[in-house]
Amino acid sequence: MATKINCTYTSDNQTELTHGPTGARIATDLPPDNGGKGRTFSPTDLFASALASCALTIMGKIAQRDGVDFSGAQIEVEKEMSAEPPRRVAMFRLKAKLPPSLTGQQREKYLASIKTCPVHLSLHPDIKVVWE
Repeated sequence: MATKINCTYTSDNQTELTHGPTGARIATDLPPDNGGKGRTFSPTDLFASALASCALTIMGKIAQRDGVDFSGAQIEVEKEMSAEPPRRVAMFRLKAKLPPSLTGQQREKYLASIKTCPVHLSLHPDIKVVWE
């Protein structure tokens, strides 16, 4: 199944993305370290966000199937750009904060499920993914 997203350059290094099926909108801006103003998410911030939200969604889906309350679970993601050209994402550092009511076995199960996330599976092997 294909999903269309329309991206429009609005001005001053900003774009607006429109989700075809729903009309939901997201804006992007160049980050300050690339000559922009950093007024909102950069395209690579959305890349990092996609990884975190995909992983958390997969965990939540499994928790729902298991009848486990997963409310309040969080993933913090930090993106690091490469120091050397070409400019690209070099690493994602992630920290999961899962509900305290989970058993150790449940925590392991949900954290292991991250590797089944389509975004994680689509990453180039040169991009390091570190879970802390």
